[in-house]
Amino acid sequence: MALWNQLKAKSQDMSTQLKTKSGQLKNKNFSEASMAMCALIAAADGSIDAEERRKVAGLISTNDVLSIFKADELRERFDHYCNKLSADFDFGKIEALQALGKCKKKDVEARAVIQIGIIIGGADGNFDDNEKKAVKEACHAVGIDPAEFEL
Repeated sequence: MALWNQLKAKSQDMSTQLKTKSGQLKNKNFSEASMAMCALIAAADGSIDAEERRKVAGLISTNDVLSIFKADELRERFDHYCNKLSADFDFGKIEALQALGKCKKKDVEARAVIQIGIIIGGADGNFDDNEKKAVKEACHAVGIDPAEFEL
């Protein structure tokens, strides 16, 4: 239980940090990268079932930072990446990581995308190894050492 409490506290801290930077994040690259990150987390185990999609979509709609974007546009982009990952996981993953890579030159965006992934991955109380691996790969796509996030 201590690990869950630690993850929960870390996620709350990340959410607070993201809220203070939300003005810097209101752009297309960040919204695309965020939805690609969410889809990668949803597909971390290699597939995305309807329940998982619905759960992540619900988390997206309640995230304070993502509320700066229109919910229907976020949902459309999330579904796009989920569909790509479901149709062909490897190619879908490449496309999602390319979307993340567009944030590489903007440190605030890059870190925020990774934080979104950690928050979404840990929202169910179980930030599993597959989700951690997806976040590590995302870290590499945006040029951040995963060790900074204790992954």
